[in-house]
Amino acid sequence: MTPFAIAGVQMSLSAIHSNVDRMITRLSVLMQIYPWVQMVVFSELAPFGPLIANAKTFPCDTEARFQELAARHQIWLIPGSMFEREGDTIYNTASVIDPAGNVVGRYRKMFPFYPYEQGVTGGNEFLVFDVPNVGRFGVSICYDMWIPETSRTLAAMGAEVILHPTLTSSIDRDVELAIARATAAQQQCFFFDVNGLGDGGIGQSIVIGPNGDPLHRCGAGEVLFPIEIDVSRVARTRELGLKGLGQPLKSFRDRTVRFPVYEDTWREQGYFAGLGPLQKPVRNEPLPYPGPVVRTRNSQ
Repeated sequence: MTPFAIAGVQMSLSAIHSNVDRMITRLSVLMQIYPWVQMVVFSELAPFGPLIANAKTFPCDTEARFQELAARHQIWLIPGSMFEREGDTIYNTASVIDPAGNVVGRYRKMFPFYPYEQGVTGGNEFLVFDVPNVGRFGVSICYDMWIPETSRTLAAMGAEVILHPTLTSSIDRDVELAIARATAAQQQCFFFDVNGLGDGGIGQSIVIGPNGDPLHRCGAGEVLFPIEIDVSRVARTRELGLKGLGQPLKSFRDRTVRFPVYEDTWREQGYFAGLGPLQKPVRNEPLPYPGPVVRTRNSQ
């Protein structure tokens, strides 16, 4: 067993004011209470909230502050994500910082929440990184999880833990929790889903083990939740099967079927093509109103 302690930070966030100073304070409190924590994960868009106007060009001063913080506390740090500006293009980008303060990778969210996350471009590169003597970690952001191929690819790249900052303030959070649990079970990995509060979400962050078992689920208040995991459980589950039963990664590897749905022709014709454009729904047009019915004494 190689224990590794990961803490999520579920905190109230503003879309108007910077949250960076408060993030630093919450992290300092966390490390004071739980000095054994080795990695800390914040929620999606935690530093500045969900406004594209706050986009930064990377590397940036805010990222540098987080690098100093990681080095000071000697922890792995994923400070949520920030909108990144590259020329005229905007990405939703999460930095991964090691205990020496180095940025070991930046992950651009592949599936912006269209049609609502307008103006943001999806990335096209997966990110996995190794924590020495512990295991391999992958990064996913919010709506990426709804496209299961993203998590399957991380698992195929060897990810044993998927870190998943999210910003969900909508009524589908209960569905997301089900998808998070299913993702951990299907990919036979640990899954850390960290949501924010206020302008940053409605909380209910969740941590799930490789057997699909919830290890912790937060409520709707601010909370620091450190969870010590044993990454070797992943290898054991993938070897013997989930609860000694299904071995979905091996079944996928040993499949005899091809999936033509992944061919571009399926996007350009047939059922998918008939789904219509990816845009916000519009209000249904009402039926023509015939006007009021006027009754007279003689018509009654």
